[in-house]
Amino acid sequence: MRIVIAGASGLIGTDLTATLRSQGHSVMALVRREPSGPHEARWDPASLSLDPSILEGADAVINLSGAGIGDRLWTKKRVDVLVGSRLKATRTLTQAMASLSTPPSVFLSQSASGYYGDTGSTIITEDHAAGTGFLADLCVEWEETAHLAPAGVRVVTPRTGIVLSPKGGALGKLLPLLRLGVGGPLGSGRQFWPWISLPDVSGALSFLLTADVEGPVNLAGPQSADVNTLTSALATALHRPAFLKVPGPILKLVMGKMAQEMLLSGQRMEPAVLTRSGYTFEHPTVDSAAAWVADSL
Repeated sequence: MRIVIAGASGLIGTDLTATLRSQGHSVMALVRREPSGPHEARWDPASLSLDPSILEGADAVINLSGAGIGDRLWTKKRVDVLVGSRLKATRTLTQAMASLSTPPSVFLSQSASGYYGDTGSTIITEDHAAGTGFLADLCVEWEETAHLAPAGVRVVTPRTGIVLSPKGGALGKLLPLLRLGVGGPLGSGRQFWPWISLPDVSGALSFLLTADVEGPVNLAGPQSADVNTLTSALATALHRPAFLKVPGPILKLVMGKMAQEMLLSGQRMEPAVLTRSGYTFEHPTVDSAAAWVADSL
């Protein structure tokens, strides 16, 4: 397949690009700077600018664009960046596709588990309603923008959980503490975090390029885990203790609203569509994913 990826330089994009190329696909990365070779093309999503001819002949477009949700505190300025970087990028891609006589057959446009808000211990599948809060509202608008793709394009919106990786992502700040033996649960530790290993994110996205699936898809491991279980598995794999619990009020004091929605809330998300469609997880359990992270450090 000929695949165009927006957001190819991020954690997921880098791994996915390597995975797709190893499978024999041709991957074109959209970049905001001067292209460094024939596998890159320039665009400017901030001004909704993309030459539609770049998408000409593409079989699929994958949209992973968006400023890091947890990189900085959610000031008003940062919130504007988080929203704009997602909606403008998605709109730029759908507008370019709409101008083609033959648009790509599939559009995978990233969403997130935050779509569901805080759902406690309720098991969540793709037909569950949207929750409340900044992340939920953002995901709803993000997905709606993706569905502006022209008729005939199969639109898939993967609602990705917390990506377990030896570097970067949601564990970027937690892993160093766990390796030092001073990490531990955040808040009560009983909130469910929908986790998934980085290889399974790339594997699932690759699978969805050709699977008979459209609409929302939960990208999470098949074994649910609360924060206590997840941090314990990671600490065990690293041969370290995990006893330092950080109280919720402290997190809220330091991080504000961001702490409540990102760290203290949770979703017990089940990958119903992936499982039903026949995707086989490389890391189906928390322990196997944690062991992979530890072995990859």
